[in-house]
Amino acid sequence: MAVQTVATGTTAAAADLGPASGLSCRECGATVPLGPVFACVECFGPLEVAYDLPVGDPEALRKQIEAGPANIWRYAPLLPVPADVAEKPNLNPGWTKLVQADNLARELGVEQGKLFVKDDSGNPTHSFKDRVVAQAIEAARAFGFTTLSCSSTGNLAGAVGAAAARAGFRSCVFIPHDLEQGKVVMAGVYGGDLVAIEGNYDDVNRFCSELIGDPLGEGWGFVNVNLRPYYGEGSKTLAYEICEQLGWRLPDQLVIPIASGSQFTKIDKGLKELIKLGLVEDKPYKLFGAQAEGCSPVSVAYKGGHDVVRPQKPNTIAKSLAIGNPADGPYVLDIARRTGGAVEDVNDEQVVDAIKLLAQTEGIFAETAGGVTVGVTKKLIEAGLIDPSLTTVVLNTGDGLKTLDAVAESSQATATIRPSLEAFRDAGLAH
Repeated sequence: MAVQTVATGTTAAAADLGPASGLSCRECGATVPLGPVFACVECFGPLEVAYDLPVGDPEALRKQIEAGPANIWRYAPLLPVPADVAEKPNLNPGWTKLVQADNLARELGVEQGKLFVKDDSGNPTHSFKDRVVAQAIEAARAFGFTTLSCSSTGNLAGAVGAAAARAGFRSCVFIPHDLEQGKVVMAGVYGGDLVAIEGNYDDVNRFCSELIGDPLGEGWGFVNVNLRPYYGEGSKTLAYEICEQLGWRLPDQLVIPIASGSQFTKIDKGLKELIKLGLVEDKPYKLFGAQAEGCSPVSVAYKGGHDVVRPQKPNTIAKSLAIGNPADGPYVLDIARRTGGAVEDVNDEQVVDAIKLLAQTEGIFAETAGGVTVGVTKKLIEAGLIDPSLTTVVLNTGDGLKTLDAVAESSQATATIRPSLEAFRDAGLAH
């Protein structure tokens, strides 16, 4: 039976989502038609998009991709979007810089030419969330939704607000009440409704789940709930871009921040798809997860040898990663162990030090999540878990201008002087 949307009653079979063939359960393998559903009716496991991917000549597909636009739609043949997606009103995120970080490598003891930073702060709203929202909004169009919504730790709220404004949707997004002010302003400036919920992200998420099941939520597409299978596919484009920017090669090691864990699992999915399609040579790779110590349920489970991720109450400056009950946590554990990687955490002081280290070596001002990945990378190198002679990619998923409070106290003016050369000399700055 075809799934019907709440908004219009349009059958999911009528939706044009390119090579997407249906949804499959990650737990039991059950399949259902494309639609705005996210949980398996058989076992309540998470659903993800299944595909009829292009087969044939890998070189021809590689050339087709390279001839595409300089954004994520160059990978449209591998994504749940219509073939004409690039012609629709969208923020067109992606194709961000892969920076060869030789200065940072020198500081961390990594071989020159082997360390890279994938800097996703260059996206339209300055975080990787533009990728996942771009995917979700195409599903929202296909299923006839009229309002775009989300539960968010900040970056997603801004990405939804901006994408909805561009695409002509109404938006109503939900955030924790104590979010960083920069992210509140960025989410509110696009003119949609911004609702602060008293509580943390997990409280916000629970509220949104209730709203979806209520008539009040009729016609609403929650990008990270009922549109989650499509939303998550946006993170695959990070894997695609990294490999293409490395000359169609798999990196040996990747360090990825963990909030819900979806980005981690979808990057692994993207790498496996590239291998299956023959676009990259099949070889081992290791995925490392990075969390803040004040919200590290996956790291604690990994280091304890557990398969179950026990929820935590977040208490960290890395609020974009402050999800105490990560939905994809168990899958992160499986992938980290399967690939020979690990999951590690750093404290708030180490996060700040890492933000400043990246800024002072590569001129990249990362938000707190980027401080987490760089800090964890340093820790893993020192522990001998990351091989400094292999190609390593570290993700920076957002712009430091969004989390100024984290480094404001230690990043003030060097000196305040009178406008004279004498005062400049007296301040000891003439060297």
